Amino acid sequence: MSFAALRASARRVGSAAPVARASRTALRNPAFRKYSTEAPQTPKKSSNTALFGALGVATVGGIAFWVYTSNSDSAKEAGSAVRSGVQSAKAATNFTPTKEDYQKVYNRIAEILDTASDKGYDDGSYGPILLRLAWHSSGTYDKETNTGGSNYATMRFDPEAKHGANNGLNIARELLEPVKQEFPWISYGDLWTLGGVAAIQELGGPKVPWRPGRIDGFAAQCTPDGRLPDGALGADHIRNVFYRMGFNDQEIVALIGGHALGRCHRDRSGFDGPWTFSPTSVTNEFYRLLLNEKWVWKKWDGPKQLEDKSTHSLMMLPTDYALVQDKNFKKWVKAYADDEQLWFKDFAASVAKLFELGVPQSQFVTSEPWIMKSSDEK
Repeated sequence: MSFAALRASARRVGSAAPVARASRTALRNPAFRKYSTEAPQTPKKSSNTALFGALGVATVGGIAFWVYTSNSDSAKEAGSAVRSGVQSAKAATNFTPTKEDYQKVYNRIAEILDTASDKGYDDGSYGPILLRLAWHSSGTYDKETNTGGSNYATMRFDPEAKHGANNGLNIARELLEPVKQEFPWISYGDLWTLGGVAAIQELGGPKVPWRPGRIDGFAAQCTPDGRLPDGALGADHIRNVFYRMGFNDQEIVALIGGHALGRCHRDRSGFDGPWTFSPTSVTNEFYRLLLNEKWVWKKWDGPKQLEDKSTHSLMMLPTDYALVQDKNFKKWVKAYADDEQLWFKDFAASVAKLFELGVPQSQFVTSEPWIMKSSDEK
């Protein structure tokens, strides 16, 4: 349907919303700063939230009446098309919140990460679960149908919120909800992916290029179950899932290295335990352990997983172990085990690509991604 026809239709209807980390600075690798380049600053605007809200009212006008008073799928799809068009128009005219506004959101997320230690959550940081939220909200992309990805933040709705791979992510969504209330102009897709960027950077990882422009969609745009990786399977499954998104073998291995952070939970995935001895630090330890430890099948009543023979305290999923059983995957495991800075560079690039899946280029507010300042750079 053309926008002219959509506006006409709207007018007709119109006439008839743990272990806590010692410090972020100690964890972060300062060497990476040497090749992290600050993106060009966006010119300051004279107003932010109020101006942004006024734009939405003025632009959508009568179209919103039809979209939001109709329960039909066609109306919802039209609503997303309208908002995508509005976002593209705002991006084209730079009529958006500034980089400084998004930095404030980043800073607020960074403040939240360490509150996990006060609440006794996991290993003392919410970073791993925020990264998982960003990953899973983006990793549903299908390049053949151009569906899924981070653009519509459809994990807010059933049934996607209840997909097995997303068990426990309600914790992350609820954690970020007060940030959304404080900064209501940011879309959920931008908020969740920015949360993933903050998790990586605040826990000692590389700078991850990021830019805003995602819009919020409807439940009708939820993706089918089964698009995210199943940790119980092998190399063929890994390739099927990641090739569908548009990644190659090197990028696959780089992304899976994100298992350096966090742990599995028996009451969520069925698997249990951390991958590394430092689950709140972004390092290449995942690769070194995968290569150098002796891994054996865990004897228990849960799903098949491996444990380290020496301490029985670490775990690897069958999909992780497949990386050293497959010749082409293994060469990248070795490369990243030997060179953390190489992995940092490739990990940052692959994560940036992942977080933009499904987002039309015209929606982004800048042609070049930004580098957000970490909390120790304020």
